[in-house]
Amino acid sequence: MTKSMAIIGKEPEMHRRHKHRRSEIATEDGERTTTRVQLEMPPQAMERLQRLKERTEAASYAEVIRSALRLFEALVEEHEKGSEFVLKRANGETMAYKIFV
Repeated sequence: MTKSMAIIGKEPEMHRRHKHRRSEIATEDGERTTTRVQLEMPPQAMERLQRLKERTEAASYAEVIRSALRLFEALVEEHEKGSEFVLKRANGETMAYKIFV
């Protein structure tokens, strides 16, 4: 089985939905520390995830996703405050970056 098959699964397109289950990992006081999530992604999205994992030298796909969530959450919070996003290229050029349109 390939890595993408392990994450994508083989359910018919019309029955795909997000799945999660509680893990068996618990703290000393019995609190749950993680939740296992199964994602179904089209091949192109899986390839993007694999490339990001390699480029960032992340230890796992979960690490890439956690990092992406932290960044996206920060961007959403700034957007809600009315912030605008600007990119500054290596040559000093700046340009508006429309994330939320």
